Amino acid sequence: MSVSIGIVGLPNVGKSTLFNALTNNDILAANYPFATIEPNTGIVPVPDERLQALGNLYGSTKLLPATVTFVDIAGLVAGASKGEGLGNKFLANIRQCNAIVHIVRAFENSEILRHDNGVVDPKADIEIINTELILADIQTIENRLPKLQKEAKAKPAAKTAMSYLESLLRHLEAGTPLSALPSLDEDHIADLHLLTAKPVIYAFNVDEDTLTNDARKKELSSLVAPAASLFVSAKLEEELKGLDLDDAKELLESYGVTETGLQQMIHAAYNTLGLQSYLTAGPKEVRAWTIHQGATAPQAAGVIHTDFERGFIAAQIVSYPDLIAAGSEAAARSAGKMRTEGKDYIMQPNDVVEFRFNV
Repeated sequence: MSVSIGIVGLPNVGKSTLFNALTNNDILAANYPFATIEPNTGIVPVPDERLQALGNLYGSTKLLPATVTFVDIAGLVAGASKGEGLGNKFLANIRQCNAIVHIVRAFENSEILRHDNGVVDPKADIEIINTELILADIQTIENRLPKLQKEAKAKPAAKTAMSYLESLLRHLEAGTPLSALPSLDEDHIADLHLLTAKPVIYAFNVDEDTLTNDARKKELSSLVAPAASLFVSAKLEEELKGLDLDDAKELLESYGVTETGLQQMIHAAYNTLGLQSYLTAGPKEVRAWTIHQGATAPQAAGVIHTDFERGFIAAQIVSYPDLIAAGSEAAARSAGKMRTEGKDYIMQPNDVVEFRFNV
């Protein structure tokens, strides 16, 4: 399955600089609002050390990691939902994304203008973006309700949908994003692509000193709890772009950081969306496949091809650590580490799988 993440934030919070670093891209990053006019898209591999180890074991020709698509949306401003700035055209670009990463400025730099030329205020900035997303959803629901009100006179299902959307509207008008509700009825909202129903990850763009300031990071996290939050320095991430792996690791460790911004963001997205990956391996290729946590073996096979799910017979599975420890597939089988699983098997993150199926 494909994973798409929309990157949003106010102008001049470091969105485009961070996007460039994450995707190893070189889009325009300028010190003025709306440097990003059209949404920029970058497809990046999910870092996965298991691929090379399996490639060595099988002598594989190709290593194919899972991928994540990042979409850099133009800087939003207050009133975007009503067309201010670059308007709701750019809110529409978020609708197809699985999750939203909200970049929040938490660094001081007199040379970089704030969107309102005021003081750096992460709490106020978060509220502006959240308000615009809420207002956009209110508009979406209000546009749908007249149609349902007409249909409700003859169709009970339309009346139920209308009542449900009206209840969501009340929450939104009270300032509550839909992701804060205990549950949502996807059948009634799937085609609306409501923005506040999407999981949000907050990425605080901080200076290098803040990366090692646990008290400050705790203070910032409290602004968005219980949502996931992470801390990156766009300036540091930019420096990492030109370094080899060892030098990049050494630079990160000097700031007390164990993962790059890309790794943090992908791990946060997988956790927030309830995703995991499994592996297929052989002489031709080693590949990671993204699935939902709790997926069955047939559902996992369906990610490769729908025919695999329809014709699923069984799955030959070995755990990645067991396979590496054994040194070969044959040795793992001889040691009793290879097993056959059926249709009810729940996939695990370290599964190395070969599917058997009828076509």
